[in-house]
Amino acid sequence: MILSFKESFELNIALLKRVLFTQVLFLFVMSAFRALFYFEYAGNETYISSELFSAIFLGIRVDLVVLGYIQAPISLILLAIYFLRSYKVYNHIKSFFIYYFLVFYLIISSLTATDFGYFSFFNEHMTLMIYGILDDDTAALWRTMQGNYNIFLIVFISILYIAILYFILKLIFKKELKTKSIKLKAPLHVAILILLIPINILVIRGGFGMFPLSKAIPDVSTSKFLNELPNNGVLAFIKSTKLYKKSKSDKYNLIKSTNYQGKINEAFSYLSQKKVAKNSDYIKAITYQIPKNEKIEKLKPNVVVVMVESGGLPITSYQSKKFNIMGRLEKHFKEDTLFTNFISASNGTIVSLEPLLLNITARPNSTSLGQSKYQYTSFESAAAKVYKKAGYETRFIYGGDLKWRNVGKFMSLQGFKHQAGKIDIADALHVDIKKSSHDWGVFDEFAYDYVVKLLKEAKKPQLIFLLTTNNHPPFKTPKNYKHSSLIAPQKLQDEMIGDKELTQKRLLDYQYALDMAGRFMDDIKSSKLSQNTVVAITADNNTIEGRIRYKDQITTSKKIPFYLYAPKSIKALHVDTKTPSSHKDLFPTLYNQTLSDVEYIAVGKNLFDKSVRHCGYNDVGIIISKSGAFKHHKTSNEIQKECDKEYDAALAVSDWLIRVNPKNIK
Repeated sequence: MILSFKESFELNIALLKRVLFTQVLFLFVMSAFRALFYFEYAGNETYISSELFSAIFLGIRVDLVVLGYIQAPISLILLAIYFLRSYKVYNHIKSFFIYYFLVFYLIISSLTATDFGYFSFFNEHMTLMIYGILDDDTAALWRTMQGNYNIFLIVFISILYIAILYFILKLIFKKELKTKSIKLKAPLHVAILILLIPINILVIRGGFGMFPLSKAIPDVSTSKFLNELPNNGVLAFIKSTKLYKKSKSDKYNLIKSTNYQGKINEAFSYLSQKKVAKNSDYIKAITYQIPKNEKIEKLKPNVVVVMVESGGLPITSYQSKKFNIMGRLEKHFKEDTLFTNFISASNGTIVSLEPLLLNITARPNSTSLGQSKYQYTSFESAAAKVYKKAGYETRFIYGGDLKWRNVGKFMSLQGFKHQAGKIDIADALHVDIKKSSHDWGVFDEFAYDYVVKLLKEAKKPQLIFLLTTNNHPPFKTPKNYKHSSLIAPQKLQDEMIGDKELTQKRLLDYQYALDMAGRFMDDIKSSKLSQNTVVAITADNNTIEGRIRYKDQITTSKKIPFYLYAPKSIKALHVDTKTPSSHKDLFPTLYNQTLSDVEYIAVGKNLFDKSVRHCGYNDVGIIISKSGAFKHHKTSNEIQKECDKEYDAALAVSDWLIRVNPKNIK
């Protein structure tokens, strides 16, 4: 049946009304998701009403951007079928829209749910680290989900949600189109339908601003959370995808983005505080000579570096008899050196681990080197190579599977002669791998026992790097472990957000992880190892920040410990434990504590050296200085400006060491 242009336009408008009704209805659903997000993660903080309203209104505009993209093909379809003038086509399109909206609404819902869970762990919307799931231990991730969430309930709710969504869409679009007489001439029909296209574009842009909302969502408050509230899972995922693709391509270039393209010598110069000529041997600027030390040469101490999974520092400030989060580690933190102004290089495990062991700083929005085109590269600046050259036996130990993120093979190229994983640990200790493990690896106590065993049996000085696996979802501890009191003080309870039961489960695993580190130090100090072993304990990140709303997020959220034990004969005295620093400074400090008459290459500084500038930086752009913490390029005094400039230089130099350095062995 061929329709007149008038009839076709009337049907078009009738169909458009249903489309717009559907879109508005789902806009309410997206707003409901945002309301749930607010009530789950807002915490007990009091927000200014006008700022909260601005965040909610901006969130609606951001959601409209997503719906605008879905609407764009529909606007073109409506224009096309107007000219076809076929009643049959209108009916087919009407049925097609049921499945069109169902698919896209389910994609939006899935990304929103994923983003909801991601925020609970990292305290930010999805970043390119979401792609780490593709590179992670899939089986362990599945077991983690089973351990932390009611999978049956999630599946049931998901099926119910899909069914309800389908039923509503069918109810809207299956009914016969009812038209009303519209007395307009044909040219005006076309003009109105064409006008839908620029309106659609305006919705996608998010308004008349200089930049589209999809490119830059403006801040509405000084509150970090309120500034996070308007964003949604779809835009966060799209941004993550673009960053992930860029990180895997040759377009990733920090030298260029930090404005050191063609003048990299200036970056080396500012970082090292030395004059560096263009086209000179840049590496010399960050190559440091440790003076001869007869005490150290005679002792040749073992060196153990422990990276405790998610072992952030802020939670330890609540330590008490009732909230005994630290266990046996508490006394060691009090007795020995503890740098308290130390922050993680990044916010994930692998992206903190690799820069630490390569003596560089973490490169923002980059992916694992061990799973990139650099996986077969042996980097000149690798931390373990310094000890290997000094005659040490070097070991990389991971409580999990060495295939995880390709750490086993990658670390074998970075100066570690030996690599050991969970199977090696269980075999050496003669324990049942199933009984001694959780989903991600052996329980921490077995990893520490293995290190002690190696130290006691060693015939030559050891460098041992240990990455633990407890304090990680699904937060399991050994059945025979007796937990101390862990009643959170009211102040901490007020700062907690999200699922309280899951947070408590996490704190119990946190307690176990810190207590086992303390038990390890008990073993070291109660044996002959106390006289010839230096131990450094740090963490990969402070991911419990996803469950705690700190009053000063920038200053506190990225802090991790840098604990240092050394025998009295070589222990450094008069140490400023408040020196601002980060992962990049750990090995330069250790070199100067444990080695004699050797050279090393590093982006970081020796924390015992008071003559140089000290700054710490995390790859989300948080920088810590002697004059307080701040965000990248948001300085308030000269000291902060110096650290801000140093961070840019450190990024450029780190990028040069990875991508350009001709002395890397490929």
